[in-house]
Amino acid sequence: MRRTLALAAVGLAFVSTVAWMVVDERGGSGGGRTPARGAPGYRPGVAVGADVVLITIDTLRADALGFAGNQKAATPVLDRLAARGRVFTDAHAHNVVTLPSHANILTGLYPYLHGVRENSGFVLNKRIPTLSTILTASGYTAGAFVGAFPLDSRFGLDRGFAVYDDSYPLGSNPDSYEMVQRRGDRVVAAALAWWKAQAGKKRFLWVHLYDPHAPYLPPEPFAQRFRGQPKDLYQGEVAATDSFLAPLLEPFLAGKEKPALVVVTADHGEALGAHGELTHGLFAYEETLKVPLVVWGKGVGTGLDTRAARHVDIAPTILEALGLPKPNASPGRSLLAPEVPGESSYFEALSTNLNRGWAPLRGVLSDRKKLIELPLAELYDLDRDPTEQKNVLSAKPEVASSLRKRLARESVWPPQRTAEPSSEEIAQLRSLGYTSGSAAPKSSYGPEDDPKKLIVLDRKLQDVVEAYTRGEYDLAVKLAREVAIARPSMSEPYEHMALALRQLERPTEAITALRSALGRGADRESVRRQLALALVEIGQGVDALEALAPVIDSDDLATQKTLGLAYSAAGRYREAIATFEKARRVDPGDPKLLENLGIVKLRMERPAEARDLLRQAIAANANLPVSWNSLGVALYQTRDVAGALDAWERAAKLDPRQFDALYNLGLVAAEAGQNERAKNALRRFIATAPIPRFGPDLDKARRLLERLER
Repeated sequence: MRRTLALAAVGLAFVSTVAWMVVDERGGSGGGRTPARGAPGYRPGVAVGADVVLITIDTLRADALGFAGNQKAATPVLDRLAARGRVFTDAHAHNVVTLPSHANILTGLYPYLHGVRENSGFVLNKRIPTLSTILTASGYTAGAFVGAFPLDSRFGLDRGFAVYDDSYPLGSNPDSYEMVQRRGDRVVAAALAWWKAQAGKKRFLWVHLYDPHAPYLPPEPFAQRFRGQPKDLYQGEVAATDSFLAPLLEPFLAGKEKPALVVVTADHGEALGAHGELTHGLFAYEETLKVPLVVWGKGVGTGLDTRAARHVDIAPTILEALGLPKPNASPGRSLLAPEVPGESSYFEALSTNLNRGWAPLRGVLSDRKKLIELPLAELYDLDRDPTEQKNVLSAKPEVASSLRKRLARESVWPPQRTAEPSSEEIAQLRSLGYTSGSAAPKSSYGPEDDPKKLIVLDRKLQDVVEAYTRGEYDLAVKLAREVAIARPSMSEPYEHMALALRQLERPTEAITALRSALGRGADRESVRRQLALALVEIGQGVDALEALAPVIDSDDLATQKTLGLAYSAAGRYREAIATFEKARRVDPGDPKLLENLGIVKLRMERPAEARDLLRQAIAANANLPVSWNSLGVALYQTRDVAGALDAWERAAKLDPRQFDALYNLGLVAAEAGQNERAKNALRRFIATAPIPRFGPDLDKARRLLERLER
């Protein structure tokens, strides 16, 4: 029987504004409502004991909603909430990626204060209070329901929550750039079930919906209604998200739920091509930095509030409404209090610095003047130039100087990662469109390091992923090689190149590419992991161990998992098992570890033990093609032929590139006298299996098929 090993892989990242208006409940424009600056008569603690609902919508532009004046939007639920609540028309995030942005919201701290600066390699310090820990200490029960990997509990946002539901299928296909995620309706359903079960208690519910994030694949009926360009499909995702929220928000709006404090915002926006950026994470222009913000509930004044609002203000706003003190370290202030002096807002975009070695982006926003601190600095007057088309830095140096002085000393570069990002984090986050990896810090950055100068490379890297997703692997290799030549110290293009080469059945070229990365300034732990995995794929376990030698003592869980695969491929089974078992003690829920243990047991000729482990893996996630293929081998060796055939059938259905499963299915079905089943599998195997790897097997399959057809 042929047996295959599961391999890890690699992947990348991807925000304009219009005049604000509120749509009334009859669907008409409410743009004539009097702006509400401050909340006269507001008293701290007016919502003491009220339930709290925080809704964060991933990648939601400030101008993508009906109440923001978008005539193409279909967001009736959020429009009704805005019509009855308080709409902050000038709200901003402090980061343009998910994890640090949510850390800002939940702690009321700037990223340089809580220390989470990017989506990978950072974990929120356990000593830092969060909205959930404060409310729990005040008698609330707290539940969180999140839609995607960047908010996984491993990053530390789960503290204080009695339930932190970050459940997505584990062990998904690592050679795909697609991210397994939960659609918003499923997230809301789980959140509602928890909400109802906690009736009678003081409740804090946080719901995170991921749906508007790229790729834009709205479900029906929104896919048909919003078909067209990416901007249209994006609006379809936003419309779908609004519909998913209806079961949660409609009972409040209809008065069927007791009064609660409801806050709705986004973690960041989406570029949709503005300033040359397709999605988000690269720049911090208004398309990605400006966010919607609505507060609704008891004691909240209604109308438009034109004061500057910030993510760090959300936690203090909720706490003051409940009569609770905010953490002393928070720079935020309550947005519901009477008129307060405007305050500056810090922001940053550091992903490409940490992951690609490009210049770090920091900035400050005050009184509608915006400084973007880069080697090629920018200054914008947002009142006169809301889409940031005219850099007035040279015309107003005194304004730039004043804003530059407001950049906190604590925010200076470089930050320290809590840990090196694991290969799982890198693969998961790249699948979501985020850059992720590790780049060596530089002592200084010049114009050549400015992201504006490197936007062409960013677009090309995105083209690599798109080509790969379409199955155009040769094009992916070509584009990745061009990026590697232009920026040889970046690890990302080499890893993309290697993955595409493996799909082309050119593993030796993939190994050459990764080894060249090590010699060109891209010697990263993640590259060594990918090199080891590529070597394991062709059975060179000893060489894989050699590649991992410099990082063999790493505490990184992904490195230890890769080490286990290398031991297994090298025939050092006891060490492989010890390594996998050690990893299981840290990450007991990972079905890939069970899968890999099962494969080791097969190699040790212990099929019954392998069968039991592989069944456990499939029980955790039924969509693991390698587990199904390996289970077929184990079942065949334990004389369960029918079960083996079904397992191989399932493997090939899940992944048509499971050529081993097709071959096994064809041979054993013929052996069992199931000729039609055998012929079908053999035809598929002959038509699709790559000749370099399966030459002798293809010859045998053809001869067997000829006999069966006679």
